[in-house]
Amino acid sequence: MTERAQSASGDERGGLLHGPAARNLGLVIALALLCVVGVVTAGDRFASIDNILTILRLAAITGVLSIGMTFVITGGGIDLSVGSVLGLASVWASTLATQTMAQDTHWIVMVFTALLVGVACGLVNGVLVAYGNVVAFIATLAMMVAARGLAEIISNRQTQRVKVQGFLDFFRDDWLGIPVLVWIFALVSAAGWVLLNRTTFGRRTLAVGGNPEAARLAGIKVKRHTMYLYALAGLTAGIGGVMMLGRTTAGTSTNGMLYELDAIAAVVVGGTLLAGGRGTIVGTVFGVLIFTTLTNVFTLNNLSISAQAIAKGVIIVGAVLLQQRVAARSRAGT
Repeated sequence: MTERAQSASGDERGGLLHGPAARNLGLVIALALLCVVGVVTAGDRFASIDNILTILRLAAITGVLSIGMTFVITGGGIDLSVGSVLGLASVWASTLATQTMAQDTHWIVMVFTALLVGVACGLVNGVLVAYGNVVAFIATLAMMVAARGLAEIISNRQTQRVKVQGFLDFFRDDWLGIPVLVWIFALVSAAGWVLLNRTTFGRRTLAVGGNPEAARLAGIKVKRHTMYLYALAGLTAGIGGVMMLGRTTAGTSTNGMLYELDAIAAVVVGGTLLAGGRGTIVGTVFGVLIFTTLTNVFTLNNLSISAQAIAKGVIIVGAVLLQQRVAARSRAGT
C-alpha cells in the first residue's frame, strides 16, 4: 500500500498509531535517541552545524540509491548491482574521452553519460528478470560482478581525476548554505514520494509487488513495469555516480563498493516490506539518516568499524523481526 492508503487503513483499524504514522514516529524517536547519544558523548563536535551538514552530505549518495531501491523492493524485487553500477557510471563519466567532450561543449555531458550508463544497466537487469525469468537475486548479482569488472577494464584499475572545472565548481557550491549533494538527495526523495504516492506508476508498483497475478488480471503489464522499476534503480545509481564524482572528484572502479547493502538496509529499516507490496519513501529517508548518524556517532567517539557493523546488524534484524510481526498481525486481521 502507499503511505496515504496505509494511513487511511490505519485510521480504520484504530487510529494513526496503528498505521505508517506509528512506524515513522518510531524512526523519528530512534533518530532522536541517536542524536541525544551523539550530544552526550561528543558534545559540540556532534551538535555543530558543520557536523550536521557532514552527516547529510554523507547520507546523500546512499539516500539516492535507496530511493530507487525502495521502488524495486516495493515491486517485489531486489537489486544487488546498484553499487557497482554507480562505480561504472562514475568511471565512464570521467574517462578522458568524456571529459574532453565535456570541456569542448558543457560539463553536463558527464552527467548524461553517467545517467545513460545507469539506465542501460538497469534495463539489462529488468529484461533479464522480467522477460528472461531470471531470479532477481541472480540477475543483479551477475550485473554487480560484471559492472565492477567493466569499470576496472575501462579505468585500467587507475583513478581518473575530474579536471572539468565547471563540473567541480557546481558540486563544490552550496545553495542557502546547504551543499548541492544534499539538495539533490532532497529533490530525488521528493520526486520519489510523488511518484510512489501520487501517480499511476506508484499504484502499479504496489500492485505488482503485492500480487503479480492479480495485477496482471487487472490489466497491468507486469513484465514491462518490472523492467521499468529496474531501469529506475539504474537511473538513481547513475545519479549516485555523478554525486560520487562531485564529492570525490575522481572516478574509480571501487566507487560504490557495498553501497547496495547500505541501501537495502535503509529501505528495510524504513519500513518497506522485503516481500513487496508496501513501500515508504519517508521511511527510507529516515532509515538512511539513522545509519549515517550512527556511523557519525561511532566515528566521533573513535569506536571500531567492527562495532559499527554489529550495531547495524542488530538494527537490521530488529527491523525484519518487526516487519514479520506486523505482517502476521495484518494477516490475522484480514
